[in-house]
Amino acid sequence: MQTARLAFLIASCLLPWTVLAPLAAEGNPFLPEGTPDLGWPSVRGVNHDGHSPEINLADSWPPEGPPVLWVRDLGQGYSAFVAKEDSVYTLAQSLQGQFVYCLDARTGETRWRYRYDWPYEIAGVYPGPRATPTLADGKVLFASPAGLIGCLDERTGHQVWSRNVVTDFSGDGGTGFGYSCSPTVVDDLVLLPVGGPGASLVALDLQTGKTVWQSGDEPGSYSPAMPITRGGRDLVVGYLENALVIHDLRTGELLSHMELSHGYDEHSAWPIYREPLLWIAAPFQAGSQLLEISDDFTQTAIPKTVWRSKTLSNDVLSSVLVDGALYGFDIFDPQAKTQRPSRGKFRCVDFLTGEELWEQGSGKPQRSNNDISEELGQSGIVVADGKLILFNERGELILLRPNRERCDIQARCGVLTGELTWTPPSLHRGCIYVRNHSRAACIYIGESHLLPKDQTTLSAAQIPQSAYADWSTRIVPVEPEFAFDLPSDEWLWSWYLWTLALLGASLVLAAIPALFAPTDRRWFTWIICYRTLAFLLGAGGTTWLSFWTQEFLFTWPLCLFISFEIVLANLRQQSTGRAAGFRDRLPLFVFVAVSLFYYWLCRRMSLVFEWAFLLGPIGAMLPGLIEWRWQPRGSIQLAGWVLLKLLTFTCFWGTAIVVFRLRY
Repeated sequence: MQTARLAFLIASCLLPWTVLAPLAAEGNPFLPEGTPDLGWPSVRGVNHDGHSPEINLADSWPPEGPPVLWVRDLGQGYSAFVAKEDSVYTLAQSLQGQFVYCLDARTGETRWRYRYDWPYEIAGVYPGPRATPTLADGKVLFASPAGLIGCLDERTGHQVWSRNVVTDFSGDGGTGFGYSCSPTVVDDLVLLPVGGPGASLVALDLQTGKTVWQSGDEPGSYSPAMPITRGGRDLVVGYLENALVIHDLRTGELLSHMELSHGYDEHSAWPIYREPLLWIAAPFQAGSQLLEISDDFTQTAIPKTVWRSKTLSNDVLSSVLVDGALYGFDIFDPQAKTQRPSRGKFRCVDFLTGEELWEQGSGKPQRSNNDISEELGQSGIVVADGKLILFNERGELILLRPNRERCDIQARCGVLTGELTWTPPSLHRGCIYVRNHSRAACIYIGESHLLPKDQTTLSAAQIPQSAYADWSTRIVPVEPEFAFDLPSDEWLWSWYLWTLALLGASLVLAAIPALFAPTDRRWFTWIICYRTLAFLLGAGGTTWLSFWTQEFLFTWPLCLFISFEIVLANLRQQSTGRAAGFRDRLPLFVFVAVSLFYYWLCRRMSLVFEWAFLLGPIGAMLPGLIEWRWQPRGSIQLAGWVLLKLLTFTCFWGTAIVVFRLRY
């Protein structure tokens, strides 16, 4: 693996851009004659629909995968690439901060980078920037998770202007996971959903960043503003938290408002528009619907529903429309998960009727890369040259032929496997640009004769990668349906009683081997056996009890309690000798290691609120010190010591509950 990685990096450095210079001089061979070379200027391409005018793309790939021009470490983030001429742009973060990157399209080398903020949730569930930059009029527009909208010179990376729309318009509604809307540019307007009072949507001047108009009072969401034309009038669609709105592009006047839901909701996927029809899809198993947009805007009109179906829910990756058929991943989970590939099926649906034409997939989570031939999975999609190019969340590149009768897979290969990614692919001059939270890659998918013979490349099979191990469903067989729902009081009580029962069972079972130990070793044997049993039962209880009861039961805090108890017990011991210092500190090192692993595992399993149990030792400190300074003599005192231990654990658990109440 290391040898392959070293060989690839050396080869990437040797890529001669000069051999491809004749392509630029002769024009772009991947565009039909007379078609302007506009690149890939926004997250969904030139027309905000995932379509590219490129031609001369390969009909299949060799078994080892298509040629790879470069791969490089990049960093955390969900931002896709945009491209123009010989440059590509994206956002990413490292420990040093969040950056806008300008890379050489054919070598991946950094031309410039612009730092705009500190890292965002670097140890959180969703670390890094979310939005994709947009190219317009020689400028790079970007959006940060904190709501900073920046405008840079595309050649130098120098700032032209910036402002924070969340702060300026009080737009904190509907974007609790961070501002994620990629800027939409139409002529001289930068269109942004914000969701503040009087600012559901705002339009900024492209040259200065000043407000041109603001309108609406609906809270925002994660889907960018989408420009459309109806009856010759330029409009902008806002797919917001609870409503679909249509505004006049130039004035911001609200022309249409359709209520979609109440309370908390999310909308991330792009709508699809073919005049006069607008298709929208939602997560939370809400399905999709086709609407007809009226051309009579004399009064605020509600779009007419053509059809509505539970089929084809979309979350973080959007569907596409090809020849009257929708292609996309119908997610069965309420939301996409960070700990495993999403459950669902890839479907083809008739645009006008909502009729399902075919489906592919079992709807069950894949467990290893051995399953790649069975599932397409949740995918970002580019449409070009009569083909669908998919990059799924498992890091696989797939070539699909549009076909209303069956799933027609032409080729597939692993490209950036080993971790989940929700970043859609981008197509520019015969190359597909993909990334995950670690690396980015440029894959050549054009016809082979258009790649110069002396071009140095590697195959996708030579990219250092690892198989994605989906062990989350084995560890947590019954997961919370909504990861970001607070644990209910019923859940917390159930978890407490089950964990307390495991603690009590450990105390009882440990007495058995203690009875067979020498008299002077019984206490020591009991303590060692009790701690070992309690730790193992706490570690395995979440898995086995959840599987047995078919309810999510959380017992891992018992492991934290036992490791902290050892620290308290060690405080009363007086050690001497050279090894005393290390021996006295070892329990603390173990407790810290267990706590860090607990935090990492909760984050990996998308148990986002359970970090509160890390503060349990605060409440357990006082009763725990009393407990371990008390030397029980006789059965009555021993029973009292056991009750005190259960009280200490209750204080440990109760502290976490207090943290829940104060924090959330």
